[in-house]
Amino acid sequence: MSELNTPSELLYTAEHEWVQRTGATTVRVGITDFAQSQLGDVVFVQLPAVDEAVVAGESLGEVESTKSVSDIYAPLSAKVIAANADLDASPELVNSAPYEQGWLVELEVADEATLDSALAEMLDAQAYRAVSGE
Repeated sequence: MSELNTPSELLYTAEHEWVQRTGATTVRVGITDFAQSQLGDVVFVQLPAVDEAVVAGESLGEVESTKSVSDIYAPLSAKVIAANADLDASPELVNSAPYEQGWLVELEVADEATLDSALAEMLDAQAYRAVSGE
């Protein structure tokens, strides 16, 4: 099996989401290379609407593949400020570029301290590789 891509500059959840800080109170979220490899060919992605509130640990959407339908879990409680509209026409971007064009949502929290605290609870690349068996 080829080694899966787990960029060291990102943070991860045990539910196989990656998180990238994009500003003082904002993050970009997607699913990991490991997750997309387990799903198989992605055929549909359901994402929340902009301005929708999401709750840490609860489903914020779904990824449907030729094998299964999997929930996407919110890595932190926040407001959706963007959803990747490119996935409507090209859901396969989740497979081909999970850390680039295949991102899912951008989230915003109320303040920087809240985001710092949430990110401190997440896994670094090494810890995520241990969790995912990589």
